[in-house]
Amino acid sequence: MKRIAFVFSQPPHGSSAGREGLDAVMAVSALSEDIALFFVSDGVMQLLGDQQPEKILARNYIATFGVLPLYDLENFYVCSAALAERGIAADALTALPVEVLTPAALRAALNDYDQIISF
Repeated sequence: MKRIAFVFSQPPHGSSAGREGLDAVMAVSALSEDIALFFVSDGVMQLLGDQQPEKILARNYIATFGVLPLYDLENFYVCSAALAERGIAADALTALPVEVLTPAALRAALNDYDQIISF
């Protein structure tokens, strides 16, 4: 069975990339058990709590990340450099229980996957 990595690099609510990525993760989880999510660059903002997308007339899909462990997904990684560049503390990421990795460790972990799908 192929190992599949989903890489989120876009901020939430500015485009449909995050929502579409989340939908893809949930669809693929029915076919594969070896899935990981990687949050890099502006994608780290997907996991911030207390977002208010209704103020820009956007759908709040961020809470849906919280159900991923119910789909037996357990591997969620965040780039420490991306957090530092944006002044975000790891404990502000409340949508998922994530593991913070250095860029080198994140690249090494990502290299273990057969397929990489970016959003």
